[in-house]
Amino acid sequence: MNLIELRDIRKTFYLGEVVLPVLKGITLNIAKGEMVALTGASGSGKSTLMNTLGCLDRPTSGDYSLDGQEVSRLPNDVRALMRNRKLGFVFQNFNLLARTTAQAQVMMPLLYGRKYISLKDAKQRAETMLARVGLADRMDHQPSQLSGGQQQRVALARALINRPSLLLADEPTGNLDSQTTREVLALFKQLNEQDGITILIVTHDPKVAASCRRMIRMADGLVEADEITAEVSS
Repeated sequence: MNLIELRDIRKTFYLGEVVLPVLKGITLNIAKGEMVALTGASGSGKSTLMNTLGCLDRPTSGDYSLDGQEVSRLPNDVRALMRNRKLGFVFQNFNLLARTTAQAQVMMPLLYGRKYISLKDAKQRAETMLARVGLADRMDHQPSQLSGGQQQRVALARALINRPSLLLADEPTGNLDSQTTREVLALFKQLNEQDGITILIVTHDPKVAASCRRMIRMADGLVEADEITAEVSS
């Protein structure tokens, strides 16, 4: 069953009198439980596509169905609710608050959601999720007290706290060394295989892309290739 269905997605930006087409007709499906790499050179359209998938931006035209619901034309407040309930985001720069503990960072999506949850339950869920990503002993640490890999694990725990259907990771290993990159990718694989979370990783790194079962490569606003990785097919 497909989690994502895109039909002729186009995105055009208008900069004064300049018309800039960025997505030029993207049609693809991503099934529930897939782990997919989205690659391409700078300017290929992959970031714009990720913003569309994350309900952060609307396509100019085309249809985007997420978990059976057409979302591209939903009102902004409904799209925000969908982001909170169905989507998790991990970024290259972690996006953590400087003077906030790991536990408090992870709790935030719960407290800002529309579904009521007590502070006690929110703390418990945050503790459970931090333990899941190997940070049971770092609950009260602030970002300055954590390594880059640990900060990315906090960001990942925060992205997963609402049990999203889709995890979107934008260059999640871009600021990490090679050993930490392998550890973070192993965690992504574990979440995908054991929890069935659908994961889309935007990356320039061919080794990161090879860690996914499927690679979608973009060029000039179109899908240039869509293939099973050599690692999986071998």
